[in-house]
Amino acid sequence: MTGPGVGFALRFDFRNPESAGTAMADRYAAALDMAEWADGLGCTRITVSEHHGAADGYLPSPVQMLAAMAARTQRVRFLVAALIAPFHDPLRLAEELAVLDNISRGRVDVIVAGGYVREEFAMFGVPTKERAQRVTEVVTTLKSAFTGRPFGYRGRTVRVTPAPFRAGGPSVLLGGSSEPAARRAARIADGFVPSVPEVWEHYRDESRKLGRPDPGPSPVGPNRVVALARDPDEGWARMAPFFLHETNAYGEWQAQDDVAAPFRTADGVAELRRGDQYRVLTPERFVAELKAAETPFTQFHPLCGGMPMELAWSSLRLFEREVLPAFG
Repeated sequence: MTGPGVGFALRFDFRNPESAGTAMADRYAAALDMAEWADGLGCTRITVSEHHGAADGYLPSPVQMLAAMAARTQRVRFLVAALIAPFHDPLRLAEELAVLDNISRGRVDVIVAGGYVREEFAMFGVPTKERAQRVTEVVTTLKSAFTGRPFGYRGRTVRVTPAPFRAGGPSVLLGGSSEPAARRAARIADGFVPSVPEVWEHYRDESRKLGRPDPGPSPVGPNRVVALARDPDEGWARMAPFFLHETNAYGEWQAQDDVAAPFRTADGVAELRRGDQYRVLTPERFVAELKAAETPFTQFHPLCGGMPMELAWSSLRLFEREVLPAFG
């Protein structure tokens, strides 16, 4: 287990561009091994994401992936960030999440979002103007379904079984990058996770208007990727193509409608190295940074952008063998 005063999380989106030369089945298998490894070291959370029809194979089925991870772990909590509501049947989704909650014995939470990639809406034949309506229906359906009791749905009475393992089921939060999403979260969801910190103040304002306690400052900081290497220059040389793929793939999606998000396209590796969104550090420097932090915590994205599995493992093993021992 991790020592006192330090925590870590993992996230996966399973981008697997052709240039990575990796079979998706092997990438999935590696992630399951990493989940089991992380659970044994006291990892607090594993997050998976959802997109559809991506050329690089981005994960389209987070519930199934978390079911596999839950079967390989005992303590770590799971988060879907985010589940794209417009592409799901609300009742079927409620059933799948109830089963997942039982498999994991109550270790799952869900962030629901409206989506933003035009090609995905075209793929499913969903008008983008229906996003808010569909998000609201998914959230209200999930919360009603997780009670285990009959409820009204589209003019009829239904009941979702099995009941979740955890009383009330998974937490249902809203994600988003706009003022309407933030205010909607205050009205209908269990919480709000903004894509960018700036929209958090709208959530606080709406919460106060509803007579609820002030939720305080934004829980979301900068979205950064940290990897470890004994020689950072060599690490950058090997990892940079995958960092570049990630930021450009997200950046191209988000530039379609100027979505407020942490990713932007980059012209090349030199531009990435000048910024601080992607960092390659020695274990010694990482230890120093964590010890200087008020609350030492890090989230790894080990397979970022199609990172080769052995390269991902080399970073994780340095964390295990040279960072964690520094904290007890």
